[in-house]
Amino acid sequence: MVDNAATPTSAVQNDFTTTVGALRTQVADFVAARDWSGFHSPKNLAMSIAIEAAEIMEHFQWYTAAESAERMQDEALRAEMADEVADVIIYCLSLANSTGMDVSHAVRTKLARNEGRFPVERVRGKLG
Repeated sequence: MVDNAATPTSAVQNDFTTTVGALRTQVADFVAARDWSGFHSPKNLAMSIAIEAAEIMEHFQWYTAAESAERMQDEALRAEMADEVADVIIYCLSLANSTGMDVSHAVRTKLARNEGRFPVERVRGKLG
């Protein structure tokens, strides 16, 4: 499910109107304003991504798949999850910024590779 809720800055900024490049610039500006680039090594950012991803997992630990889906109906929990997902994405964008990685190219390249690894006719309805 995609949440099309507006960001605090504009009623028209959402996943369909905001580019990856715009988010990268916003993250880079945030980091630069705080003079944090010296701390944003690939190692530190990779560790931060894993730590924040673990915080997402913590919300579902010990719940069944059905229970975890049901939990996402709770607005307060959805807001907490949105914060954690944002943390992961922000760190991923920071890693891309610090390494010069083109995120759109990386995603499209990986999807194309996965098309070959997981052809629809072979894996449809099965775990990859």
